[in-house]
Parts: sequence; structure tokens; C-alpha cells
Amino acid sequence: MAASDARPRQLLLVVDAPSLLHRNHHARAHTRLMDRAGRPAWALHGMLRQIIEAIERFAPDAVIFGLDDRTASERADLYPDYKAGRAPKDVALVEQLDRSGAFLDALGLATLTPPGLEADDVSASGARWARDHGWSCVIITSDRDAFAHISEHTQVLRLINGGIDGSPLLNPARLLSMYGVAAESYLDFAALRGDPSDNLPGVSGIGEKTAATLLTQAGSMQAVWADIEHNEGRVLAATLDAWAVETGSRRMGATVVRRLALPEARERYDFNVRIMSGRDDLDLGLTPEVPGTPGLLPLELGHVHRVVGFLGVESTTTLAVRVLSTDPASARD
Repeated sequence: MAASDARPRQLLLVVDAPSLLHRNHHARAHTRLMDRAGRPAWALHGMLRQIIEAIERFAPDAVIFGLDDRTASERADLYPDYKAGRAPKDVALVEQLDRSGAFLDALGLATLTPPGLEADDVSASGARWARDHGWSCVIITSDRDAFAHISEHTQVLRLINGGIDGSPLLNPARLLSMYGVAAESYLDFAALRGDPSDNLPGVSGIGEKTAATLLTQAGSMQAVWADIEHNEGRVLAATLDAWAVETGSRRMGATVVRRLALPEARERYDFNVRIMSGRDDLDLGLTPEVPGTPGLLPLELGHVHRVVGFLGVESTTTLAVRVLSTDPASARD
């Protein structure tokens, strides 16, 4: 084996910063932690601790944080009810969301707030960047939208109760075992199912289980729509009914075809795909060929000590200095 083939692929860690800040705000609000300027800092501190733990676990070569544009939204312009119904954000959370970019930039970590877009668009672009550059990628988020970016080169650490170590690391095989859907079909699956958290209804009559079965048996929604449009769904109905016979399940071929044949079904599906699709063409600004540029590890010791120290938690400062200012490659040896 050639020496170049023996080297592990470099790793990009992509962090959905708003997702982590929201979770840590609610989990740590009882601490009422303030930074040395007397400002709320519990969400920032919780996010930082989790990222330090993730860096220690995965030993990435670069880290980029995706942030939401909080002043404009292309998706809300297209769909004014996007994310409607969510409770107003706590003032202390808003204040920490607004400060997070400057905080991370001061550490020397890379951040991106794409105009009119969201952190998930940064995640999508990070996954593509890793693929195009021959890197591996781990996305850290609590949002299921990121599952659409899972592939042979990208995994998703979905934060749930239990923190970094207690959260599932999803690859294509594990996603398939959890949802019964191939990674490349997850966006179709989500578009059929809908997403209540974003106030996006699914296709009427097509729930999560039916959507998974439909995609597994038909292969793709492109094939489904083609059969409905050109063959009245006969192949789809027969395929679903044959599956039902094999598994001892209730036949649903005719019902599913009837529901999908409604004009509003295709309209809803296409609209959801448009809203849910992450932009994967953003310029991340990463320059791994230039040592010391934002996002590359290790970080400058003085910056880590000063910025993390401003949070006023000595144990976190000590941990950050040890993990962030140490060459991550040494963790692989």
C-alpha cells in the first residue's frame, strides 16, 4: 500500500451552533452563569463544553460553525408560515445567539452566517466540501434535517439527552436501521412526512411508516411520480401489494396511489423538498493549506486562554487549553 493510501482522511467538524445554543440554554438556564462582563453565558458555555468534548473525541483537523441569519430568511419569504407557532425566544437566549459568532471567531474557529439562510445550509455545504476535498465530515446537531447529508463520507452526531458521548453517531447503515430509509432517500422521506417543528405539513395520508415503505419498495420518488403520471400508478400499486403479501401486512397499493395522484400531493411534496433542501454551494472560506487560518486546529494558546477565561469557569478554561491548543493529530497516534 502506498504511503498516501495509509494516511487517515482529514476530518471536518461542522457544528450547528444555534441548535447547540438552544439545547444548552434550556438545559443550563438554572445555573445563571454570567461572564466577566455580567452577561448571560450559560448557553455559550454549554455549547463550548460540548464542542471541546467533540474535538477531544473526534480529533478533527478543522471546525466550522454554521449560524442562522437572524435578520432575513429566504425560506420565510417563500413561505411566511415557516416555523410559525414556535414560542418566542427568551431574551437571554437571543443575546447569546447574537454574541456567539464573535465569541467563536475570537477563539480562532471558523463561522459562517450565510445571508438569508441557516446553519443547515452550512452543514450541507460542509458535507459537500468534505466530499470534494477528500475529507471525512461529522455534523453535530439536534436537527433531523441534517440526516439528508449522511453519506459514506459524512456522519451526523445527533445531540439528544446524554450529551456528546450519549448521542448516536449516524452513518448510512444506522440511519437505515433507525428509519428504514436509505440515506440518499432521506430528503424524499422528510418531504413526504413533513416537519411539524418547521410548520411544514406532509403529504396527506402518507405517514412516516408508509413513506419509508414507499421509498424502500419503489426506490425513488422520481420513479413513483413517473409511474403515477404515465401508468396510473399500476406498477407502484402492484409493488406495494406484493410487499404486503410477503410480509403479512395490509394491502395499501391502491390507497397510496390514490393519495399520491391528487394534485395537491405532488405540490406539497415539491414544496417541502424546496424548503427542506440545504444549500450545498456556500463558500466556507476554509484554507487548510494555510496554517493558522480560521477553523484549523490547534488554536493559538493565548486566544484560547483569554476568550474561554472570560466565561469565568476555570475548569473549562483548563480543558480548552489542553484540547484546543494541542495538535489534534496526536490524538490519533
